Amino acid sequence: QLQKDLEEVKELLTKATRKRLRDVLMTEKHKLEIEIKNQPPPKPKDAVEEEKSSLGGYTVKINNYGWDQSDKFIKIYISLTGVQKLPAENVQVYFTERSFDLLVKNLNGKNYTMTFNNLLKPISVEGSSRKIKTDMVLVMCRKKREEKWECLTQVEKESKEKEKAAYDTSDPSEGLMNLLKKMYAEGDDEMKRTINKAWVESREKQSKGDIPMDM
Repeated sequence: QLQKDLEEVKELLTKATRKRLRDVLMTEKHKLEIEIKNQPPPKPKDAVEEEKSSLGGYTVKINNYGWDQSDKFIKIYISLTGVQKLPAENVQVYFTERSFDLLVKNLNGKNYTMTFNNLLKPISVEGSSRKIKTDMVLVMCRKKREEKWECLTQVEKESKEKEKAAYDTSDPSEGLMNLLKKMYAEGDDEMKRTINKAWVESREKQSKGDIPMDM
């Protein structure tokens, strides 16, 4: 918007003939130039959203990927057939300390995007990069600290911890009960019938005293 104002002021300057008017316009031009110069650069997130909104054609969200790690890097492998034929500038990655956005433009008439938020640990924006290989993009996130990551994102970690808490208990019979409940909730009708049958038989044996009550 400021740039458009500046262009208009410059155009008016070319037409102005009176000194007083020219002085006013010159002052305004100077103010606008300083304001534009002092504007903060767009944030990476803003830049990638702006880029996405200006894309033509069909945009596909990438959900499939593989990942690996070394002492220094988290490596994310994204398969995209023919990506090596694109100009390098069509494959862009915007990094922040805890996220990255991948944008692949005009690959076989489609655009591809992938967003990772809430990475498990901070990464170095300057040390991170991407490599284009045959039918693949490799995103290299440089770890801030050389330590092993148990998963990629904070959400994954919390999900694993909840699952572990559900079954990790000092009472083995409680752990078994939780497992049976999960199997019952997720199972088909046949599975539910089998679990019900086993449960009824187990209660009958307990009531007859065939097996200890704490089994």
